[in-house]
Amino acid sequence: MILSYHKRKILKNILKKYTFHDNFKTSPCSLTDRIQTCGVCDGSSILPGGTMIKLSNSVSEIRGVGTRYLRYLEKLGIKTIKDLLWYFPFRYDDFSKIEKIDELQPEEKCSIIGSVKKIDIRRTLRKKMFIVEAIIEDDTGQITAIWFNQIYLLKNIPVGATLSLSGKVQKRGRKLIISSPSYEIISKQKLEEEFYQELKHTGRLIPVYSETKGLSSRALRYFIKPLLKLTYGINDTLPDFILKKHGLISLQQSLNQIHFPSSLLLATKAKRRFVFESLLLSQIYLLKRKRKNALLKAPKINLDIPLLQSFKQSLSFPFTEGQRKIIWEIAKNIHQRPMNRLLEGEVGSGKTVIAIAASLLTIKSNYQVAVMVPTEILAKQHFNKFKDFLKPFQVKIALLTSSTTKIYDDGLEGRISKQALNKIISSSEPILVIGTHALIQKNIRFNRLGLIIVDEQHRFGVEQRKKIINKNANKKEIPHLLSMTATPIPRTLALAFYGDLDLSILDELPKGRKKIITKVVPPKDREKVYNFIRKEIKKGRQAFVICPRIEETEVSNLKDDNLLTLSERLNYELKAVKKEYEKLNKEIFPNLKIAMLHGKMKPEDKETVMQNFQKNKINLLVSTSVIEVGVDIPNASLMIIEGSEHFGLAQLHQFRGRIGRSHYQSYCFLFSESSHGSITNRLKTLVKCNDGFHLAEMDLFLRGPGQFLGTKQSGIPDLAMSSLLNKEFIEKVHQQAKEILKKDPTLKKWPLLLANFQEFSQKTHKE
Repeated sequence: MILSYHKRKILKNILKKYTFHDNFKTSPCSLTDRIQTCGVCDGSSILPGGTMIKLSNSVSEIRGVGTRYLRYLEKLGIKTIKDLLWYFPFRYDDFSKIEKIDELQPEEKCSIIGSVKKIDIRRTLRKKMFIVEAIIEDDTGQITAIWFNQIYLLKNIPVGATLSLSGKVQKRGRKLIISSPSYEIISKQKLEEEFYQELKHTGRLIPVYSETKGLSSRALRYFIKPLLKLTYGINDTLPDFILKKHGLISLQQSLNQIHFPSSLLLATKAKRRFVFESLLLSQIYLLKRKRKNALLKAPKINLDIPLLQSFKQSLSFPFTEGQRKIIWEIAKNIHQRPMNRLLEGEVGSGKTVIAIAASLLTIKSNYQVAVMVPTEILAKQHFNKFKDFLKPFQVKIALLTSSTTKIYDDGLEGRISKQALNKIISSSEPILVIGTHALIQKNIRFNRLGLIIVDEQHRFGVEQRKKIINKNANKKEIPHLLSMTATPIPRTLALAFYGDLDLSILDELPKGRKKIITKVVPPKDREKVYNFIRKEIKKGRQAFVICPRIEETEVSNLKDDNLLTLSERLNYELKAVKKEYEKLNKEIFPNLKIAMLHGKMKPEDKETVMQNFQKNKINLLVSTSVIEVGVDIPNASLMIIEGSEHFGLAQLHQFRGRIGRSHYQSYCFLFSESSHGSITNRLKTLVKCNDGFHLAEMDLFLRGPGQFLGTKQSGIPDLAMSSLLNKEFIEKVHQQAKEILKKDPTLKKWPLLLANFQEFSQKTHKE
């Protein structure tokens, strides 16, 4: 329905809010609010005077970036022109197929070139929505283009203008329409030339960027495209010999092709060039840090072979070959040079025994040891383990958490005040202190710290590790550092992210361990599993039921503003666990002793639950992922994982590792509410495979490294993440970094590479 004269008058008043190009001249847009709709600006003078680009210039110097857009750009971390040019698209929409109107087919994505025969507006009565309709014509026919609630288009698109339109063709009744297409106005002069080279939003591979409210991909394209013209002659930050050796395209070509590629092949080449450079800088950074650490002075720990033999003989089980080899590696390391080592090991592979052996050597060399763990449950468990294993060697051991302070000395154990413990720690007396974040409190000060052990190191940030290192009063020596993780990290990732660390991998389980039988259970078989668990618990076994944490995407749907506090997240998680606990306690297993464990419980309540579970006073424990790390209950042989589709394979393997820690046959049941084929197949991978390293590689392939790692890694932008699937590529970059540092450790031979590296180092250090 065409609007009446009266409605047109109302619409005219609405349109007064907007400012448009006067007679559609090709001059820079004067109103930043309308940049995303502007199709005529060529932006040739986007910098005052069309001057040569300076990457360090503020984006505020770009014409059209007012205070409003400046705020949006800064929200995306874009402050300089370099930030903007290095803000890469995450995908491309392919609208490179330009067709005649009479060739169009329904559901086809394409572009057309035509003139505007008519443009009008109507309003739907039911939804009260404005619809702009334009009749577009070429020499083969006509098609209708429609836009919803974009009334400013009546003035932006004049009758007679030549448009390039890109979008999806749809069928409405008997006729075809193109709905909500991107558009650009093309001058007759450009139409006669190679106009497609100037297109930003249509008729080509269109870059799509991560956006923020108020700043669209269209606006980003508007700002970036003209800047690319000014990158001609920009100096390359990579030396020529690297470009030639690895077949990399130049910086100037890469910038053009990653934003506005001529083909997907060239877009891929541009991406490869930037990924190579990013990883090269990170590898140089890590290798330089490793060399610097090697020059530092560290405590010289005695290579006491008789002591190690005595420790080995005191154990009730033999070392595995992997344990023996790594203990010897560590013993030589801490005797000869500063240690900065990552120990990776399967769940239950015996990493703790290696840590205890290293601690014993350090204590008997009259140095102190600090063991830092992420949870109170794990701290208390380690305290008991270290105490039992070191009983024959008269080692003083302390436990320090926010709620508990204990000391064990010469067979006696008791509580001690934090002040009294700190007095011992600040003396030169050898002591082994196991604790949580309480270890980095201001008043804690070690006097002779020789070794720091960080368990589950991925749970601690770089700053936290620095703080514990700085706790040593003796500034002339840096303590040895042993980081441990049970999260298997594929060797490719370990090389990329931990190149400054020596790597020890413990991929061998103690002999006699039975493989855990794992099954994916469809909803119809749930009752069968419950019956099986009843029978096993009657035999004296115990069971875990794990409830999933709510993932970020699911939690965000709970509120319109997509913001939940940590407390709200925990509350939501708590409700899920409580609901499952109530169901199991009242409906499924009313005759069993059932308890609940979650992150909001008081430390003393958690400890009581875990002690009762360890003493077999609890048959079944309903828990969140708080039990993922370190909990050791040898009698637990059964596990149900609810909502298993919400977890990655590596994390599911972590959960599964809480059972199967004795001679009993153990069973893990994966419950899933989804019957989707890809999810079922992913879970079946866990059924077939018990190798954590292989599962971690599968996780990397299926979920991507960002999700697998869970946190942003310093110095590695999102663009580089996908390359971590390519082991050969990582090794090639690593080798190139070593060769560069061999030729010139200062990088002064290549001033532009050096400047780029210094900028990278500053950013990495801040993060």
